[in-house]
Amino acid sequence: MSASTHGLRLKTGSHALRAAVELLSSMRFSISLLTVICIASVIGTVLKQHEPATNYVNQFGPFWAGVFTAVQLNAVYSAWWFLLILAFLVISTSLCIARSTPKILADLKVFKEGMREQSLKAFKHRADNTLAETPEAAAQRIGQLLTGGGWRVKLQQRENGFMVAAKAGAANKFGYIAAHSAIVLVCIGGLLDGDLVVRAQMWLGGKSVYAGGGLIADVKPEHRLGPDNPTFRGNILVAEGTKSSTAILNQSDGILLQDLPFSIELKKFIVDYYSTGMPKLFASEILIHDKETGQRIEARVEVNHPARHRGIEIYQSSFDDGGSAVKLTAVPMVAGGKTFEMDGNIGGSSQLTRGAGASEKLTLEYAALRVINVENFSGNRSESAVDVRKVDLRESIESRLGSANKTVTKKELRNVGPSITYKLRDAAGQAREFHNYMLPVDMGDGVPVFLMGLRDTPAEAFRYLRAPADDEGNLDGFARLRLALLDPALREQAVARYAAKAVDPTRPELAQQLSVSAARALTLFAGTEDAIKNVAAPADFKRAGGPNDSKIDTSRSGGLQAISDFMQANVPEAERARAGEVLVRILNGTLFELAQITRAQAGLKPLEPSEKTQAFMTQAVLALSDAHLYPAPMAFQLKDFTQVQASVFQVSRAPGRNIVYLGCLLLILGIFAMLYVRERRVWVWLAPRDDGSTQATMALSTNRHTLDSDREFAKLKHKLISIADTGTGDKP
Repeated sequence: MSASTHGLRLKTGSHALRAAVELLSSMRFSISLLTVICIASVIGTVLKQHEPATNYVNQFGPFWAGVFTAVQLNAVYSAWWFLLILAFLVISTSLCIARSTPKILADLKVFKEGMREQSLKAFKHRADNTLAETPEAAAQRIGQLLTGGGWRVKLQQRENGFMVAAKAGAANKFGYIAAHSAIVLVCIGGLLDGDLVVRAQMWLGGKSVYAGGGLIADVKPEHRLGPDNPTFRGNILVAEGTKSSTAILNQSDGILLQDLPFSIELKKFIVDYYSTGMPKLFASEILIHDKETGQRIEARVEVNHPARHRGIEIYQSSFDDGGSAVKLTAVPMVAGGKTFEMDGNIGGSSQLTRGAGASEKLTLEYAALRVINVENFSGNRSESAVDVRKVDLRESIESRLGSANKTVTKKELRNVGPSITYKLRDAAGQAREFHNYMLPVDMGDGVPVFLMGLRDTPAEAFRYLRAPADDEGNLDGFARLRLALLDPALREQAVARYAAKAVDPTRPELAQQLSVSAARALTLFAGTEDAIKNVAAPADFKRAGGPNDSKIDTSRSGGLQAISDFMQANVPEAERARAGEVLVRILNGTLFELAQITRAQAGLKPLEPSEKTQAFMTQAVLALSDAHLYPAPMAFQLKDFTQVQASVFQVSRAPGRNIVYLGCLLLILGIFAMLYVRERRVWVWLAPRDDGSTQATMALSTNRHTLDSDREFAKLKHKLISIADTGTGDKP
């Protein structure tokens, strides 16, 4: 290869390098990077980050969920492309600073005292006047006045006069450097406190993400980060009376474990609630056990009031259940079921047998315990017509005026007591979630009811079955009535008792006809044996909602819908209304007798006819009509519990925090300097005249022309060359 060819290649490579540096250091490139970062930040704010993959599939579908995962939109701030953009922004802004700073510093030293007299006449702000003093005396006086006003001044003597050059507002130039340096510092701090260091350990240190399950103590070292890790941010859950020293760092495809140089023991968790049931205050009294020194440090952690130890901050993030002990009572919902009790802990599970003698196994998972449940019982009923005689104009106006926390809708908030959330999972892994209240709730219908909710997926709202409380405030009365309804022998006995009471004994033929009708109505209401064993899915529940909305669509065999279907198929339309009233009356009567039989079997006194009994039977009929659709062989009622609280702490070591704080301070100062500090330059040319006086020519230059510039120039020309302000701002 010849020397000329080698030199040409070197020249071409040098030209390409200069072009690349020119591109990276250009303002256009930096603005483009900032635009991409802003768009990515908006996506990261709108789209929930680090959610389970199934959540994205349920919300956006499998295609878009796959796209989001492929480009890591579910973990924007830790995505490789986001970190790469931040790195390029740091490089680009640093090159801008490196290229511009020497020019700015050189410009700060230049007064431009070599400005020609003719050039001064081209400025917008200019003025001329004749001074009685000599040019040298005028130059000294003007220089002293400008220096006293905070200007930096330089005098230049020429053959034909003196030039006074002054400048002020140099902080405007430093504002440019400070603002751009702030961007670099904030990005560097973000990179240090982000996942960059963790990912570097994964790339270079042999660390890998853990995607399995099991105990934390069993996780291998390759999935753990050491206590000397310079930067991290993770979560740690500590139950009351226990301690932990391992934090969990969530990654897009799993987790990493962070070993801490100390352990956190939760001595007591404190929580206070608003009247709405929302947490008002939650704090943790903790004990920090230092592993190296054995020191024990007491601390209190609240929201926005962290504890600090060994450069690690401990924040109160949230709270959870720490494994509360619960005792549940199983209420049978199918024929042959029996009542039994289960003991468990929140977060644990127990094995069940589906029905009496069945071989299929169910897993009872204890999901959550809520001690306080505040519900709104105002009803929010809206009337279609308004009676103007009932409108209180003063109350109507006051309800809409005053403080912003007023609402037109009145709320009736009530704590309805504890509740238990559990899941029943079959052998195939499919699970339904149930939410049952411990105490009966007065819904305003005349009888308290036990609310038993369910949902098929976490994306749905709970749908509730209302089971009436008996005269002792328990669910036993409804449970006995439910099992008796599924027993053919007890149904036959209830029909016989009803017919014997409803018909004159001297007319046995009417008693037989009534028995046939009552038996048919009760059998239809109970449902076929096949329908009982193969209960409906939760999709058959018609309306969703909380405790104020629990009606169920009985579209399958059994319940009031079965009686309605029978009438539509067998009774002429003209006679359906009267026949329906008769059948409902017969059904209510036989169910009342069935309830009396169950009470006698339980050794209880019979129900006395009263409004309370009637309200109980009315709600029982509705609940029994819906109960055959309940998608489980039993419902679990919370009988007793021992609550154990747990705190969720966020632990972080953030060396880039102070760098970010410095960057924010520089950004504020830089923006303030660029927006509110004007760079100004003043020149005054002083030339001698033949009569011994001095011809003064003055000009003002500023980087932004504002009204303040006009006012300042008017004051300067009056102060320096004795020209009164005439309102024009630039002419004497």
